[in-house]
Amino acid sequence: MERDFSVTTKNEDETILLGVKLASSLMDGDVVALYGDLGSGKTRLAKGICRGLGVNDMVNSPTFMIVNEYHSKSAGIIYHFDLYRMKSEAEVLQMGYDDYMENRGIVLIEWPEHAERMLPENIIKIHLSHSDECEDCRWIKIERP
Repeated sequence: MERDFSVTTKNEDETILLGVKLASSLMDGDVVALYGDLGSGKTRLAKGICRGLGVNDMVNSPTFMIVNEYHSKSAGIIYHFDLYRMKSEAEVLQMGYDDYMENRGIVLIEWPEHAERMLPENIIKIHLSHSDECEDCRWIKIERP
């Protein structure tokens, strides 16, 4: 997969399929930050990444749980964070953020701006937004280190 690129998906299924494709380029220890407003497709992309990594479980936004763990035979553990409800970096640290970052696996973070200063340097940043092309379209920009 290219280092940096942008694409427009036309519906939720295309956003999920993009995640499936992106998954093939992820390696143990990668951290993926998913930026975007409510309803921009962050969880759909995370669902596709998990599917592409062989997760058979239901993938949902961990808004109230803060973090979900998924297990994959090919990728090991996938940690899926939703930091939307976090009010400060201190709160993020209290929930064990550092421990998850030290573990092996792949980390997906929705609402990473709530922990921006604590993100690793070599993070993969994905920006999602609603597109003017159509109601279900999403503009997605991927920045790889």
